[in-house]
Amino acid sequence: MPDLPAETDFFIAELDAAVEAHMNWTRRIVRCAVLRSTPGEDVLDPLAHTLCHFGAWFVANRDQFKALEPEATRRVEAVHQAMHDAIRSICSDVLAGRPGRSADLDEFEASQAELIGLLASFKTLILSQAVRNDPLTELPLRYTIENDFGLYQKEARRNRTLLYVGMIDVDHFKPINDTYGHLVGDKVLRHLADTLKRTLRSDEPLYRYGGEEFLWLLKCKSPEEARQSARRVLATVGTTPVPIDEEETLRLTITLGLAKVGEREDLSSAIKRADLALYEGKNLGRNRFVFAES
Repeated sequence: MPDLPAETDFFIAELDAAVEAHMNWTRRIVRCAVLRSTPGEDVLDPLAHTLCHFGAWFVANRDQFKALEPEATRRVEAVHQAMHDAIRSICSDVLAGRPGRSADLDEFEASQAELIGLLASFKTLILSQAVRNDPLTELPLRYTIENDFGLYQKEARRNRTLLYVGMIDVDHFKPINDTYGHLVGDKVLRHLADTLKRTLRSDEPLYRYGGEEFLWLLKCKSPEEARQSARRVLATVGTTPVPIDEEETLRLTITLGLAKVGEREDLSSAIKRADLALYEGKNLGRNRFVFAES
């Protein structure tokens, strides 16, 4: 299994710490039930689910969870609050000298079990996502293209629009590595990925295909629109230099090969044609786009 990005390691560690804090919180509840000692105002407060360590951490990171699984995120919030509500009711009864109600205990046990299960699923999903994404550029890797390609191809058939596969290659990347070293080479790839993400539309996915190659799925209404998009990408990359240090910048260019996808064409065929167009662009002098033969 590949190394996970540092950000993923940190996020998983925070998630584990938040869950552990909640497990420690339940020990205070046991003491309340057995010794009739107060569990603390944060447990008895009507907004206890927002005051505990886990609740505060989850709210701060809610957008990241929502991006992964919106419905499961809402469910975590619901069962977490239900668990706190049940515990507040139980502890209030105990401290008042009344026996707790079995319905509250059932609710607590069910909501806690569901919460732990949801968080375990999120952890698995986060780790899975990390493996499918390139830690250097934060782009999805080539393993995720097949499914996206199939969906986009169906959409193009349904809407009578065009789908292109674009292969993007950094010009003269080896001399960059040889001259400046691999750390600068990595910086160039990150810079290019960021530039492309800002340039492409949100519904045009970009992937790290391997080495200095990137794959782009372009949706458009006409060949001319595809050409305009290709010109825009080349121009933006060419006018967005890479800062090497405080005094030096590096001008970057790319070559782009594009293949219009046939209605029933498979991904490997489209990539092969885009690759041939890319090589033609390299042979013609780089810093250009070339369309593959249909």
